[in-house]
Amino acid sequence: MKKIQALVIALLLINTIFSQSLTDTEKKIITWIKAHSNEAEKLLEETVNINSGTFNISGVKKVGEVFARELQKAGLQTEWVSLPDSLQRAGHLVAVKKGTKGKKIFIIGHLDTVFEPDMPAGPFTRINDSTATGQGINDMKGGDVIVVMALQALHSMGLLNEASITVYFTGDEEESGKPTSISRKDFIERAKECDLALGFETAQGMNTIAIGRRGFSSWKLTVTAKTGHSAGVFGQGSGYGAIYEAARIINRFREDLGNEKYLTFNPGIIAGGSEMAYDDEKMRATVAGKTNIISPAVVAEGDLRFLTEKQRENARQKMQAIVSDQNLNGTSAKISFTDGIPAMEPSKGNDALRLLTDKVSQDIGLGAVNAGDPGSRGAGDISYVAKYVDCIDGLGASGKGAHAAGETINLKQFPLLIQRAAILIYRLTQSE
Repeated sequence: MKKIQALVIALLLINTIFSQSLTDTEKKIITWIKAHSNEAEKLLEETVNINSGTFNISGVKKVGEVFARELQKAGLQTEWVSLPDSLQRAGHLVAVKKGTKGKKIFIIGHLDTVFEPDMPAGPFTRINDSTATGQGINDMKGGDVIVVMALQALHSMGLLNEASITVYFTGDEEESGKPTSISRKDFIERAKECDLALGFETAQGMNTIAIGRRGFSSWKLTVTAKTGHSAGVFGQGSGYGAIYEAARIINRFREDLGNEKYLTFNPGIIAGGSEMAYDDEKMRATVAGKTNIISPAVVAEGDLRFLTEKQRENARQKMQAIVSDQNLNGTSAKISFTDGIPAMEPSKGNDALRLLTDKVSQDIGLGAVNAGDPGSRGAGDISYVAKYVDCIDGLGASGKGAHAAGETINLKQFPLLIQRAAILIYRLTQSE
């Protein structure tokens, strides 16, 4: 018991020492956030209980209306950015505060979740005093609430009067509308007008943030071959067939590129047979075949994830060379690539933002903030703007099980992350 008491006292002393680095204004910000913690949780519950799967356009817009209401309370002017009907997406919520002081800050969140109305995910439910569950609760409605409450805290004290802030909550982060040259055009243009970007995607605990995220693209392999009776397979006349050639190519991908750090490539679908129909849009195939017929066609599609644009291009060149090199007798193959989300490449500017966040965290008494492993995160909206401004991500809510039924949020860390976000934004508005 004495050891436990000593540990508690030590932690309190450490917290006090760190807190002494906060200004009186910053202490008042934290006091406001603590006093409004119930409001933060109620807002989280309200938005989690609205299904906003990417393709549930009305649901996404409804969540956008809730956050627009709350951002207006923070003194920001809101608007809805509509997308063409052909994209079949809801659009985006933008909130703006134009000022002349400090850094111009671009804040990123998203309104949609992976959970469509027919998918198994429940409403906001408190499991205990430290955990709650619900659809999209940490990815990323929790992060959106952190943004809102942090800005409301600053606005309540008149600290945003001269600030320049753009909040951009996209409506299709989980499945962006294609082409992204349209669905992300306004997003990118507004980010270019700012000095830096803060992404509030799910936090991997309080002490790790992202200064880099891998990008995403896709590839499609098509193989054609002579067909005939299987008795002649491997022969000079009949050749090897499309399935053997596809297997050779995909296995070479694994052998030649499989050990490169941060590079992954996954064949998500493969189809082949004596008869085949392939739907490119839905990535769905119908096939028929017989064991005594050499397959004349194979289609395979997959993703390609990378940390830098150079790594992506090098991987594509190697894959192209494998596809073109020494095709098995009687076969031919080709591969095509489609750009997806660019990489958020680690940079000195990004790490400088991490260091600033680290200082805020330690001043509050939350401990150090380190750069996370870029390979642990997929692609995200922040990657579209990473080559234009310095940025960090992972400032949002902490929890577990994102993208799965039973997704949770850490309610103990939730108000602390709001405090960190508020002090970070405040300091950025004071810097030149």
